[in-house]
Amino acid sequence: MKAVLLRRIQRHLGRRGVFLLILGVGKTCWGASFLFNPPDGAGLQLLTGMCGLRQWAWLWIVCGLTTLVSAFLRIGRDRWGYVAALIPPTVWAVAYLAAVITGDYSRGLWVAIWYLTSHVGVIMWAATVPEHSVPPAPRRARKSEGA
Repeated sequence: MKAVLLRRIQRHLGRRGVFLLILGVGKTCWGASFLFNPPDGAGLQLLTGMCGLRQWAWLWIVCGLTTLVSAFLRIGRDRWGYVAALIPPTVWAVAYLAAVITGDYSRGLWVAIWYLTSHVGVIMWAATVPEHSVPPAPRRARKSEGA
């Protein structure tokens, strides 16, 4: 019973939906970690100058939940999930780059590159991957078609 339900959900989600589901859960959990146990904010002075990390946590949570919900939408309508998934890591990368430029956090360059490659880059690549990129198997010839 469980296996049938899981297969049905996976079939409904497809590859793109599963990716969005994973991203959505991850971003929501990352945001929750800022609520329950916020880090010291090193390198995030651009953000913490506007409001605290607990408030920025909601950016991750809202974008994560939007991404998660988009996993269940049809291809084409799921684009908002990819847009939402891009927002938090892009904001964080900009904040870390600003910290490098101002001299507040020299390690920020590497963290920004990490966000831009393993988050933003992967999300942008995944957004372009079609649901079914493998062509269908050729149809077998019928006996009346010359076989």
